[in-house]
Order: sequence, then C-alpha cells, then structure tokens
Amino acid sequence: MITPQELELHRIAVSKTYEAGSLDYHFADFEQVGPLKARATAELVNAEIRIQGNLSARLRALCDRCLKPVEFPIDQDFDLLYRPMSAIAREEEVEIPDDESEVGFFSGAGVEFEDVLTEQVNLAVPMKVVCRTECLGLCPVCGADRNVEKCECTTEVHQSPFDALK
Repeated sequence: MITPQELELHRIAVSKTYEAGSLDYHFADFEQVGPLKARATAELVNAEIRIQGNLSARLRALCDRCLKPVEFPIDQDFDLLYRPMSAIAREEEVEIPDDESEVGFFSGAGVEFEDVLTEQVNLAVPMKVVCRTECLGLCPVCGADRNVEKCECTTEVHQSPFDALK
C-alpha cells in the first residue's frame, strides 16, 4: 500500500513482476497469459499521491468476430493523481471541474498498487479484440466460421429492426 505518511518521508519506487493469475481483473473478458511487469514511482504532490509508471503484459481474449482465442501485448504508461476521499466527502453532489476529471480518490490509509495496475490493464485492453482485420466472423444464421468455410445462408436485410415484428 502506498500511503501519504510514507510519501512525506520519501518517494517510493516500485519494480514488480506479477505472474499470470496473481492479479484479480474483476470479471474481465480476458486473461493474463504471461508475467506483468510494472515499474512506477510514487510521490506526494500537494497532499495528492502521484503515481507514474509503465506496465507491460501479454493477454488473451476471444475475437469479437469469430470467437477464436487471440493473444496480444499491452504496454501502457500511466500518470495518475489520487486524493483522499475525505477531500470531497459531503452529503451533496459535487461537480468536478474538467481539469480534474483525471483525478482518482482513495479511502482508508492509501492506494493499493495492485488496484492501480488492474485498473490500468483493464483500460489498456482494446474495446474490440479481433484476430485480424480481415476476420469475417461467424454467420449470424448457421454459426459457421466464415474464415474457414463458406456457408450458403442468406440473410434478409431489413430496413428497420422492427420489420421482423410485422
């Protein structure tokens, strides 16, 4: 855990390797298949915890078109600010200015480094994972992998998604 009390004394440098399966990605649609390497420094900046660093790993997910497993690397730099939750802990809603939209908050003693890493890995995964740009995907009628076989299905094109209800 990275705490403001420790950062008042000195900066913290972290260099760790996490084996596959050692971090919890909270029901993510991917898995880590190799070691995750992380390097970071943490310092106190105006009562905020600033964590700067880099992480790299190899992940596996299913192609969003054909459902075959795809492995891909991630290499992510990050520069994050965290404030204590008590800085905004009020009953009424508080609007966050645009220049502070990248600020995170922590409750308790400090920030868990593993939580920072899992968040950054989740953000680094592409929204659409495809095995290759030319992937044809699955036939929506028979389910055949159109990369492997050509099916003879015809798909009606509706002008409106509600036409099928007529």
